[in-house]
Amino acid sequence: MKYYCIGIKGAGMSTLAQILYDLGNDVIGYDDVKDYKFTEEGLQKRGIKIYNDESAILSSDTIVTYSAAFAPDHKEIKRVQELGLKIKKYHDILGDITKMFTTIAVCGTHGKTTTSSLISHILKNTVGCNYFIGDGTGFADLKNDLFVIESCEYNRHFLAYHPTYTVITNIELEHTECYKDINDIIDTFSSFANKSTKKIIACGDDENIKKIKTDKEIIYYGFNKDNDLYATNVNLTENGSSFDVYYHNEFYGHFELPLFGQHMVLNTLASICIFIEKNIDYQTIHDLLTIFKNAKRRFFEEQVGDNIIIDDYAHHPTEIKVTLESARQKYPDRELIAIFKPNTYSRTKDFKQEFIDVLNIADKTYITPIDCNRECASDYPGVNSEIILEHLNNGEIITEDTVSKLVDFHNSVLCFMSCASIAHLIENYKNLFNEKISSCC
Repeated sequence: MKYYCIGIKGAGMSTLAQILYDLGNDVIGYDDVKDYKFTEEGLQKRGIKIYNDESAILSSDTIVTYSAAFAPDHKEIKRVQELGLKIKKYHDILGDITKMFTTIAVCGTHGKTTTSSLISHILKNTVGCNYFIGDGTGFADLKNDLFVIESCEYNRHFLAYHPTYTVITNIELEHTECYKDINDIIDTFSSFANKSTKKIIACGDDENIKKIKTDKEIIYYGFNKDNDLYATNVNLTENGSSFDVYYHNEFYGHFELPLFGQHMVLNTLASICIFIEKNIDYQTIHDLLTIFKNAKRRFFEEQVGDNIIIDDYAHHPTEIKVTLESARQKYPDRELIAIFKPNTYSRTKDFKQEFIDVLNIADKTYITPIDCNRECASDYPGVNSEIILEHLNNGEIITEDTVSKLVDFHNSVLCFMSCASIAHLIENYKNLFNEKISSCC
């Protein structure tokens, strides 16, 4: 079959395009963005062509799908409609793919990408698996039985999927433009969990998860000892995290991770539950976890001069909190600088106080203007980055034109955080820093 993916540089659409290609389809794509994005790596390896204009020649049997970031009146979407091509929703295509395999669906407000990466890391190095990771990483082979898919609750898209196992990492208020309240979100997660044909793996420490109504078998994990699988003797250091695991109150094994923060321990516990289900032995799990490398834009570190920069996808207050706390864990003696690009007006408005609280963890915070491609500023009068900034202990607005503000920091940790593209800000900073060093020499 032939597919035309509009918004192909988006993390999810890039991943879908790669999987469709691997399954033997002809795939091309379109994107407004001409600059290179990290999500292109897998597309380039497969030779998937990306168009930035209307020059793609599309035959009548081409199936079109497009990113939620693209409005229905986008010129390229209007063009394919005028051509009379079949348009299929992104999540419906993914739903069809989940029917083809034994699907492990990883959902939750936070931790989906890392948990999916952990599970696929072990499975692909043992029994083999296909995987859809929300950082632009995908792979499929019809010979594999297992399919690990990061399953996003945005606009209830994951309800199109058909899970065999469902992993639920946590449930919090999020996507307030799509959900009425936390009960609406819990009900939606309940609907998804009940689609599982085998078992549910869920964090038993999460009060909202415990409200899920289901008759499916649930394996609970967490730190509390009433869970089926739990971690104890947790030690968070500058080198990583270590802990002991008990399964049904019997010692299972000791683990050491090159990851930071208690949330990473929880993500690992969720993964271990799946490995036990798939009869992978403890020693293999232990050894493979010690060499795990996290997903793209998840606490990605780089040294620039005497500074450490961290690029992270954090965009919800809880995610910002754990990212900053992880940076404190690894670099306790360095000044901590937060650089945050808010992504939606609705999230900024509904989580204003939470953003203020977590950004005040940093010694200094810089906030960019809101960067949103699926909401209109006119629909949210008075909502901008300043409503957070004015309540910060030590905050400033920053733009790509004022990145030079960051150059004077030394021996610091600079955390760049957003689900929107922040690559230009990072590159501008690095270039300015290197220019300053060169001029001093």
